[in-house]
Amino acid sequence: MSDEVPRRVHPGTIAIGLVKSAPSTLLALPALLAFGGEFGIGRVVLLTLVGIAAMAFFTWLGWWHLTYRLTDDEFVIESGVLHRSRRSIPLERVQDVSIEQKPLARLFRLALVRIETGGGDKDEATLDSVTLREAHRLRLALRRTPVAVSVEAPVSEVAEAGKPLFAMPLERVLLYGLFNFSLVWLAAIFALLQTADQVIAFDWKELVGIAGREVRSHLTVKAGLTVLALALVLGIVAGLVRTVTKEFGFRLDAEEGRFRRVRGLLTRSEVVIVNARVQLALVRRAPISGRLGWRSLEFQTLGGSDDRSGRQEMAPFARDDEIAEVIDAAGLPRFEADALTPVSRGHVLRVALRHGLPVVVVFAIAGAFFPLLWLGLILVPVPVGLALLQRRRHRYGLRESSAQVTRGVLSQRDWTVPYTAVQTISVRRSWLQRRLGLATVTIDTAGAKGLHRPDIADVAAPIAVGLAQELVAHA
Repeated sequence: MSDEVPRRVHPGTIAIGLVKSAPSTLLALPALLAFGGEFGIGRVVLLTLVGIAAMAFFTWLGWWHLTYRLTDDEFVIESGVLHRSRRSIPLERVQDVSIEQKPLARLFRLALVRIETGGGDKDEATLDSVTLREAHRLRLALRRTPVAVSVEAPVSEVAEAGKPLFAMPLERVLLYGLFNFSLVWLAAIFALLQTADQVIAFDWKELVGIAGREVRSHLTVKAGLTVLALALVLGIVAGLVRTVTKEFGFRLDAEEGRFRRVRGLLTRSEVVIVNARVQLALVRRAPISGRLGWRSLEFQTLGGSDDRSGRQEMAPFARDDEIAEVIDAAGLPRFEADALTPVSRGHVLRVALRHGLPVVVVFAIAGAFFPLLWLGLILVPVPVGLALLQRRRHRYGLRESSAQVTRGVLSQRDWTVPYTAVQTISVRRSWLQRRLGLATVTIDTAGAKGLHRPDIADVAAPIAVGLAQELVAHA
């Protein structure tokens, strides 16, 4: 599968590059037309055409000087016109190769190839854009898969066959979207207004002020409920659109030693998750959908993920039996909630002091100036109640082959961390924990980033030391 001569990406990359740069060109046209009366419309049109031609030439030049070559030992990418760069990736370092198709690339039947190694959170290299057949050829070769790919073979035969493991039909995607309420449309409106303010003489802040005064002058209970209902409907629609765009056609296949995940409506992505790279499993239960029996499953992998959480979504909206099937296919142990131990009772006191004491201080000081604010002290039991619930839901256990942790009040999270994936173990004690004789055991895995770590918070200090020593012995 090695290349005898360097190859170039598809020429369609030039067209895609021009289309991507079109918005900046269009934004410059109003400025040019503003000077049209002085220089003449003909000159403005000519200048615009020259700019487009220059842009096309430099895009072509960048395409011509970008080459790649696959050898028996490494994958080499060379790029740059004036400043040349050469990136060499040994094949033994390649951990993952994923394929992604954005809307423009799908029009040209092209794809972006991401090459990942275990050396960090970012991709080691990307190729944008190659044909689908070439993308599958590269993935097979980079993963050293012993499959012969014919140049005449259709794309469906080039892609590896796998066992269907989990899928989300359209009705389930729509149901999932109903739970993903989003107010992102508000941010989009303000972003549009901010952009319009920079292009034309438009004071949107003044307009909002006028609208606010009109709303106050006609404010009624019916009008308020109507606005609230409209915001709710728009939030549901935004959640549906975002979910369908991302999760449409979600399918997870099990192959030999790996998973293959395909999803996306506009941007179609195909990601391969190697079983050997899986560091932990995280099962989430959302406040509402979780109580209706729906769960989500994520895997932490070496090198992380492009997702904001840094984890790979394996089953975003699934039942317990479907999640169990994926976990079994990955060779991970089942989560044993009934066999876990609650953290120390001191956890209640620490959380209550940490969150309740500021409430007491704020309202006590405010009440000295405005006595009515003394009523805010009735909120003090709230942090105490939350602390009791947190302690009830926060449990841990060292099972036969994995460390297992669960916690969460409204949103429940269950971690399963195989001992072989544990990288570092630390015992931390804050100022308050030292006074209460408590400690937190932190379990780190390779590729971990973002929030939601499988920490065991607030166990007695001697128990924390014992847990750390046992984890080291198992690792």
